[in-house]
Order: sequence, then structure tokens, then C-alpha cells
Amino acid sequence: MIPDETEALRIHRKYGSIPVIVEHCRAVERVARVIASELARRGVVVDEKVIQAGALLHDIGRTRVQTVRHGYEGAEILRREGVDERVVEVVKRHVGAGITREEARRLGLPEGDYMPRTLEQKVVCFADKMIDSNKARPFAEEVKRFVRKGHDVKKLEALKEDLRVVLGRDPEEVIFEKIRI
Repeated sequence: MIPDETEALRIHRKYGSIPVIVEHCRAVERVARVIASELARRGVVVDEKVIQAGALLHDIGRTRVQTVRHGYEGAEILRREGVDERVVEVVKRHVGAGITREEARRLGLPEGDYMPRTLEQKVVCFADKMIDSNKARPFAEEVKRFVRKGHDVKKLEALKEDLRVVLGRDPEEVIFEKIRI
């Protein structure tokens, strides 16, 4: 099952997501839809329903924890709800700019690769990085946040570059043509 907006919001209510998380997820979904639409316009095949559901539910795990583990916890919640595994994997892999097996071990996460691999996973992961609370912001602001937190900026820049190559242009430009800061 790939949840539509109504079903995604029902899942948020069921697990007790606070309004600020729901609004954040909706903002990420708006940005992800803009990127997905541009990909489709350019003839790139993406599953827009997976992107929409993954974006709307990417932070459902924050009902359990407020750490990097929220991606894993969210994936587990969605599995129990019978959500399509493609959406589950979007949620699992959206944290940071992805988490390698080695990083997962160091962070105490269950064994696994948490790097975004599919285009749908990359779109949602990037869209999440472009939203601060519920507002779009320049990519440079997320770079600064990564630096402050000691995160791997090269992975973040590689994520943006992967989308730039597929889009044929800067994904940030695509976003800000349609969404106001």
C-alpha cells in the first residue's frame, strides 16, 4: 500500500505526530513534488506516489525518538502498517545525507546501509535538507548546519550533485522557481 495524503495524515494521527512535524513533512512533500515534477517533465521515470508518501511520512519515527534513529523507527512503523517497501526504504534512508554501514555501527543503529540509492530516496532526502521547520531555505544554510554538527558535507554535496546530473540543472534552482523562501 502506498499511502495517499489522507492515509499519511491518518498514520501521523495514529502515532501521535505533533503538528510541527506534520507541517514539516508537508513542506518536504511540496519540495519533493516540485523536483519529481521536473524529473517527469524531462522524461525521467520516477514513482511520484512513492515520493509523495515518503516525503509525507519521512519523520513518522520522531514519534518514537528524536535522534538519527528516527529513520529506522519510522521504517519499522510503516512496515507494521503494511506500507509498500519502497516507501519504507525512503523513510529509512532520508536521515542526514544518508548513513553508511560503518556510520550505522558507530551510531548504534541496527546493521544496515542507510544511504539513499534510488532516485525516489534521493529526492526525498534532498527535499528534507531544503526545509527548515516548514520553510524552504537555501542549500548553503544546510551546508552550514552540517558543518556545525560535524556531519559529512561531501555526502550532502554529492546528493545535490546526483540530482543535478539527472535534472540537467541545479535542483535548488528548480525548487526556488516554484517555492518561495
